[in-house]
Amino acid sequence: MLYRRFGRTELQMPVFSCGGMRYQFKWQDVAPEEIPADNQKNLAATIHRAVELGINHIETARGYGTSEMQLGRILPQFPRERLIVQTKVPIVADAKIFRENFEKSLAYLQLDYVDLLGLHGINNDESFNYSIRSGGCLQVAQQLQKEGKVRFIGFSTHGSTDTIIQAINTNLFDYVNLHWYYINQWNWPAIEAANRHDMGVFIISPSDKGGLLYKPPQKLVELCTPLSPMVFNDLFCLSHPQVHTLSLGAAKPEDFDEHLKTLELLDRASEILPPILDKLESTAIATLSEDWVKTWETNLPSWEETPGQVNMRVILWLLNLAIAYDMVDYGKMRYNLLGNGSHWFPGNKADKLEELDLRECLSQSPQADKIPQMLAKAHQMLGGEEVKRLSQS
Repeated sequence: MLYRRFGRTELQMPVFSCGGMRYQFKWQDVAPEEIPADNQKNLAATIHRAVELGINHIETARGYGTSEMQLGRILPQFPRERLIVQTKVPIVADAKIFRENFEKSLAYLQLDYVDLLGLHGINNDESFNYSIRSGGCLQVAQQLQKEGKVRFIGFSTHGSTDTIIQAINTNLFDYVNLHWYYINQWNWPAIEAANRHDMGVFIISPSDKGGLLYKPPQKLVELCTPLSPMVFNDLFCLSHPQVHTLSLGAAKPEDFDEHLKTLELLDRASEILPPILDKLESTAIATLSEDWVKTWETNLPSWEETPGQVNMRVILWLLNLAIAYDMVDYGKMRYNLLGNGSHWFPGNKADKLEELDLRECLSQSPQADKIPQMLAKAHQMLGGEEVKRLSQS
C-alpha cells in the first residue's frame, strides 16, 4: 500500500480507503440479532482483507444503516492504533440531536473515539449555516474533540463547488470528502482550495458515482485499454498529488483486487495516461462535435435560475457520457434521481420541456438553439422509473 499525508491531520492515509456503504445488511438500523451470520461473516472478511492490504482507513456513516453496528463487532479486534476510523453524522438544525447521533455511532462502533468525524452533507446554504453557526453542529464536534472522542473534524459534500469552497475557506475543517474523478472534474477548484488550507482530500465513490466502473460499457473498456476503466480512473485521480485517498466501496473481500493494479503504475502515470486521455477526448469530439464539447457548458444557468428548476448542466453532462462512451446505464441511474435526490442531487428532469420557456435563461449560451433539443434527447434516452438514493430505499 502507498500512503499520503492527509493534510494538517498528519495522518498517513492509504491511497485507498475502505468505504462502508456496500457491505452492510440494511440501510436502516435493526436489532443486532436480525443481522444474518453470513452477511456479518462477509463484512468481517472484507475488513480483514482491507487491513491485510494496508487499507487501514475504515470509513462509514450514521446514515449507512447497520454499517456501524456491524463494524463494531470487528474493529475492536484490531490494535486501535493501527486503524484510522471515520464516521459521518448528518447535519441537523438541532445540534443536540447531532450529538445524540454521534454518541449512537460511537456506541455502535464500540470504540472510545473516532479519528475522523465528518459533518455529513454540507450541500447548500442551509446545511452550511446549521454547521458553522454558534451552537451548531461544528461547535458540538469541537466539544467532542475536547472530550477525546474525536481527533479531527471534516465535512462531506455533494454540494456545488461554490458551496464547498465557502466551507473550506472558513478554515474550520481538517479534511473534506467530495466528488472528483475523470468524468466529473467540476470540483477541482475546491480541491485546490483544500490544499491551500492544508486539508485532507478524500474522493467519494470514484468507481460507482464515478461511472459504474465495475460494469463498464464495452466502448469505455476499449477506450481505456490497456487499463480497465476502473484502474484508469484510479490512476487519473491519484496522479494528482493533491488527492490523498479514494474510497473503495467494497462489498466483498475480492473487490479490492482490481484497484490494487493501480499501485505499481503510479510512477509511470505521466506516460500511461496521455494516450488514453487523447482517445477519450477525440471520441467525445467525434461523436458530439468539437463545438459542442468545447462550449456546451458556457453560460449555462444554474438549476435554481432555470424554469422548472431543470438541472441542465447535469442532464447535458449525462447525455454527453451516454453518447460519447455508451454510459447509458450510468446516465439512467443518475438522471432518474433528479426530482428525488433533495439537496444531495438537486434540480429536476427534462420531462416537462413543452411547458417551459428556456429562451431567456439561455440567452447568453452559444448553444441556445441546440440545448432544448439535447435536453429532450436526454429525457428520451435516459428517462425511466424514478430512482431513490440508497439511504432512502
